[in-house]
Amino acid sequence: MSSYPAPSRVSGALIRARDWLDERGKVAWIAAMILGFVVFWPLGLALLGYMIWSKRMFSCSNRRARARYHAPTTGNSAFDAYRAETLKRLEDEHREFVDFLQKLREAKDKAEFDQFMQNRGEKPEVHTDA
Repeated sequence: MSSYPAPSRVSGALIRARDWLDERGKVAWIAAMILGFVVFWPLGLALLGYMIWSKRMFSCSNRRARARYHAPTTGNSAFDAYRAETLKRLEDEHREFVDFLQKLREAKDKAEFDQFMQNRGEKPEVHTDA
């Protein structure tokens, strides 16, 4: 069990937005900052501060893809090949596990819905003592 708290909906949305902007590069960050200034100037200022603080303003774009696929080599080609193969296998297993969890949720939802539909058809008996 993880000792980290589960991210809230807001922080999850912010993380997805950050990753989405990172995938599109520096131009997307600048466009978001300008849009932030146009919509609500403190938002634009906050984005500018975040870009400077996180060094997104001065580094090359596509940070996530670069970090994932261009890891520094160790100089040992056998180990580097093993590491690349293991990372690919882990990513595949992760994707399969996420798909499994989605199917599990869908099965649970279907079972709950079927139970609801079955209970809905049943009418409680009314006892009258006359």
